[in-house]
Amino acid sequence: MLAVVTLSGAARIADLRAQDLRAQKVEARVHRASSAQMPRNTCPVRTPGGAVGEPEDLRSVNGGLTVDLTLHNYKEADGWSRYCYTTQDGKESPNLRLNPGDLLILNLRNDLTEPNGVASAGNHHLHDGHKKQHDPCTASLMTSTSTNLHFHGLTIPSACHQDEVLRTSIQPQEKPFQYRFRIPANEPPGLYWYHPHIHGFSKAQVLGGASGAIVVEGIERAVKEVAGLPERVLVIRDRDLLHPDAPPAKSEPKLPPMLIDRDGDAVNNGTGFGKPAKDLSINFVPIPWPDYPPAVMEMKPGERQLWRVLNASALTYLNLELLLNRKPQPLGLVALDGVPLNRNGKPGAAVNWQTHLGVPPGGRVEFIVTGPSAKMEELLVTRTVDTGPVGENDPNRAIARIVASDDAPEPRSRLGNSTQPLVPPGVPWLGDAKPVRTRRLYFSEKPLDSANPSGPTQFFITTDGQEPSAFDPNSGIPNIVSEQGTVEDWIIENRSNELHTFHIHQLHFLLLDYLGRPANEPYLRDTVNVPYYNGRTLVYPSVRLRMDFRDPAAIGTFVYHCHLLEHEDGGMMGLIRVESPNPNPNPAQ
Repeated sequence: MLAVVTLSGAARIADLRAQDLRAQKVEARVHRASSAQMPRNTCPVRTPGGAVGEPEDLRSVNGGLTVDLTLHNYKEADGWSRYCYTTQDGKESPNLRLNPGDLLILNLRNDLTEPNGVASAGNHHLHDGHKKQHDPCTASLMTSTSTNLHFHGLTIPSACHQDEVLRTSIQPQEKPFQYRFRIPANEPPGLYWYHPHIHGFSKAQVLGGASGAIVVEGIERAVKEVAGLPERVLVIRDRDLLHPDAPPAKSEPKLPPMLIDRDGDAVNNGTGFGKPAKDLSINFVPIPWPDYPPAVMEMKPGERQLWRVLNASALTYLNLELLLNRKPQPLGLVALDGVPLNRNGKPGAAVNWQTHLGVPPGGRVEFIVTGPSAKMEELLVTRTVDTGPVGENDPNRAIARIVASDDAPEPRSRLGNSTQPLVPPGVPWLGDAKPVRTRRLYFSEKPLDSANPSGPTQFFITTDGQEPSAFDPNSGIPNIVSEQGTVEDWIIENRSNELHTFHIHQLHFLLLDYLGRPANEPYLRDTVNVPYYNGRTLVYPSVRLRMDFRDPAAIGTFVYHCHLLEHEDGGMMGLIRVESPNPNPNPAQ
């Protein structure tokens, strides 16, 4: 159901602006309080149907950006476990904006508390058994109050204080932990993001709202069509249902009784309707089931903007459309997963015009939109996604109303007009590189207790020839060993009845084949869907990916996994070690 609220026009806009002003005054009073006096619910709560605000932009200056972030958690009145990042002055989940070559220094403080006072569970690996002597770089302590950061999509080393997530673990009450690294000089300009990656607890923290955007500046230097455009960063998150016991909207068709999966979420019913597994929000403005009151965005009539959209959901797939009088409007895709489409080293259009854009959890799309003409409205929606017979229900629903207004406020950021060429990639186009080998991997699932098929599920991603086993963070033994400087092809099958999303750290890859057919999409990405097995076809659904281990930053040990975070936390993750072709002969150095 694509519901819209009835109040519109100047009265509605004035009301929203008044609400926003009141919220800013309240927030300002909170920000003036010292952090020691700030309440547990330090992050503001937005109202369904409210105006879409923009995250604070923190920009690098003179080649560097220093940020102090604190991760908080608390229980909402409805029982939802909320997690949020704040700056020292209380700004929530800021956009981190840097240029290629800039130095990022991010000091992360952990302010997490135990949920409901229950002792945390997890993997305890304190070297000497004493928490006071915990080393955040090596102890690998994973509990409900542990945290760390993954800088999703950036080509930076898997090393402590950079982008290492297997051992790095920050505990409450410890001094702030410093992340320090440079954005590579040849990093493609586009949208990346940061989020926690504590194995076993990633879903809870990301589902609670712990995420934020990173923008590597300079996309106008790669795609001239966006030069000078106003831009918006839109972060779409999911959360537990605000009204889980509400009856369906009257406008929805009558459906068979709803099925619930092992985790308590609504199962895909194949109709495009019904209770969703999770609610959505856009820049923290909630869009709750069953009526989906869309948030509100203003644009000047007919204005063109660049929208940078991040699907920071823990579980929910998006299929975005922009509707005018129920007709899909053109969306000019210019970048996918942080990489401009024309970074393939070949001539061609830098804008790919589509009417809908699929965005898996963890994925990003950047596209040109044209606002409605005067006295008109557009509706940003997500269409239903078929996640398979045991996947979660992701139905049709509205996200935001786009209202034409002559006095619409300017977006926070506007792109520059530089024509200076970007630093070239430094290696030939990935599609022209010859792979040194082909590997096969597959997704699969099975009940934890074979005698109780409706009980908890184990999730696996397995290298062909190995026995399926859930990821063990204690092991340290890689499932795959590759060599830096090489390129490989990976064929990834899905042997389960549920849609999965493949993601790998530290690098991008090229989709070559989808369901056994060549994919004419010469775009780099770091997340991709692998279709579910319907139980009838003679072969399992698969994708073929060209993996790029040529960058020296790929040297090290890191992970690949399904980006549905309950699957990742449940064991659907593997370990890869990329070795230097010229190892140091002296191991002491």
